[in-house]
Amino acid sequence: MASRAGVSVATVSRILSGAYTAPPATHERVMQAVQDLDYVVNANARSLNTASGMVAMVVNDITSPFFMNVASGVEEQAVADGRVCLVCSTQGVPERELSVVNLMRQRGAEAIILVGGMAETEEHLAQLTAAAEGMDRAGARLVLCGRTWRGGAKAPVDVVECDMESGAFAATSHLISAGHTRVAHLAGPHEFSVAGQRLEGYERALRAHGIKPDPALVAESDMTRESGYEAACRLLTDTDATAIFCANDMSAAGTIAAARDLGRSVPDDLSVIGFDDIPLAEDLYPRLTTVHVPQQELGRSATRLALHRRPTDPQSRHVVLGSHVVVRQSVAPPARLNTIGKVDS
Repeated sequence: MASRAGVSVATVSRILSGAYTAPPATHERVMQAVQDLDYVVNANARSLNTASGMVAMVVNDITSPFFMNVASGVEEQAVADGRVCLVCSTQGVPERELSVVNLMRQRGAEAIILVGGMAETEEHLAQLTAAAEGMDRAGARLVLCGRTWRGGAKAPVDVVECDMESGAFAATSHLISAGHTRVAHLAGPHEFSVAGQRLEGYERALRAHGIKPDPALVAESDMTRESGYEAACRLLTDTDATAIFCANDMSAAGTIAAARDLGRSVPDDLSVIGFDDIPLAEDLYPRLTTVHVPQQELGRSATRLALHRRPTDPQSRHVVLGSHVVVRQSVAPPARLNTIGKVDS
């Protein structure tokens, strides 16, 4: 970097540490070199501390049971490998995700694990690619966990995900096998790849059973209980759906509450199936039928993928974990409906 800027190493060090007020032209040349080389100051090296090894996990919502289950897997594996685990939150804001990634790079993170969906524009993916390339040059690794990489095959990004599309296909098929032909889908945000995979599995199952997908039976939420409640109320008021496949268990909890408030019994009047199989699923009434996702293993696998690398490994690796339907009490054959919201006596 010093040679690129045409100054000494000591001058670069003093400018980046803020300990030296350089002439404007010199400062500009150094900062341009920083940008050109995608250089990130290592806070551990700056303070002359020996890095003990840190795994940073970046999630959308730190209060989410799904994310915390994945985090427990990350921490378990990180501790087993003698690393420290740090959990950060983005609140679902793409700019904050990039900010956290760069901050963790500055702190010398050996691995950064991004968990869950995000609105991925071309610009966002390009910036993540640049960050991943910078980490790779420094011997660190960027891993996507429970999220598909759409930024190009050549980027040094590892991926650990669950087969969401097949899980959604199995969930919808389970409802159809129970006799439902008017199956609604309470989807996640359309800009999230994980939500798109669930929607694709739902529609594929309908077509496989000779049912034409009906856009009116699809509603979107942000996958929280509150937004799930609101979206389910709309579906139950405006459509003749007898079953709802929910994008996750939290929105399924909101759906069950909405059905109850609208005078519907689950599963007698409405069947509900979720996705993830968080601990809450067994505590709902009725106990929730859902798609089991191996959340802790997602976290463990992502951490192993980042830390256990060999020189002979390919540039990027992709691990896909399976899922299956856990049958409980929230699905039953459909009641006979004569009008929306009214069951034949």
